[in-house]
Amino acid sequence: MKRIVLTGGGTAGHVTPCIALLPELKKANYDIHYIGSYNGIERKLIEEYGIPYHGISSGKLRRYFDPKNFSDPFKVYKGYREAKKLMKKLKPDIVFSKGGFVTVPVALAAKKYKVPVIIHESDMTPGLANKIALSAAKKVCANFPETLHYLPEQKAVLTGTPIRKELFSGNKLKGLDFCGFTRNKPVILIIGGSSGSRAINEVIRGMLPTLLRDYQIIHLCGKGNLDERFTDTQGYVQYEYIKNELSDLLAAADLVISRAGANAICELLALRKPNILIPLPQGASRGDQILNAESFERQGYSYLLREEDLSVASLLQAVTKVLETKHNYIEAMNQSELNNSIETIVNLIKETQL
Repeated sequence: MKRIVLTGGGTAGHVTPCIALLPELKKANYDIHYIGSYNGIERKLIEEYGIPYHGISSGKLRRYFDPKNFSDPFKVYKGYREAKKLMKKLKPDIVFSKGGFVTVPVALAAKKYKVPVIIHESDMTPGLANKIALSAAKKVCANFPETLHYLPEQKAVLTGTPIRKELFSGNKLKGLDFCGFTRNKPVILIIGGSSGSRAINEVIRGMLPTLLRDYQIIHLCGKGNLDERFTDTQGYVQYEYIKNELSDLLAAADLVISRAGANAICELLALRKPNILIPLPQGASRGDQILNAESFERQGYSYLLREEDLSVASLLQAVTKVLETKHNYIEAMNQSELNNSIETIVNLIKETQL
């Protein structure tokens, strides 16, 4: 039995692709362990699957001034020492790193003990954590063709992102029944990220009277963003967060309006869902969502609407256009080569391991 260490943390997007790999890794008879931060979101998500979890110290490496920049390097160094101990104890055959700052000590510790590392980079350009860990990597998986230009040629592999198989098992009728919707009116699903988006929420609620004439609306508005004024609005449902029923809601949706996080949009691509992407603006991130959305727009998978151009009129125009030409978007997505990401990555793991 071969042993693999998975690592990734800080956000759910750094964990769910690892979770998507679990069934195939188990089928391939891997002994799976996970290294994350002491009490990050990754701990709860991974422990639900019964995978042995090992916590280490984690500090954030920032590109901007923050008083924590003086203390966090010590946390990173402590995490490196702890990761080295785990490498000696676990003796893995390979490490798969999904990203997030907790992965830096793990990748560097693996390099110290000559354990091969595979990194997965979700966004168009590598984030700071993956840039630091790049020297430890034997291979780097990428979601976008453009990303290959930012990576060492001998390491870069276009794989796409692993998608949880349960997302493909959604039932449209179950989704409609869950929301109390009829079966003769199109459904729009809005996903604003786990913390929600004030800009998107405000525009959606401002145009509800118009939208509800022709569509039914599922609004995932983020924690703390429910609006009691619309609790009993016919044809409109709002949830802070959905987990178990998400696959059914996606199956019910004729159109998805979403932020442009890499994992989210790769799921939309895999499900062949016509979509409108409203990426986080430059000031709210390092600009990765804008680059992600621009790539999907170029490939014909998505309609890009920038937040600075977001209004009731512009979003209504986008909804109309995408639904009128949805077959063009679906056909473009059908041409995508990124259809077997899990199989591709697991094969890469088998080829790269000690």
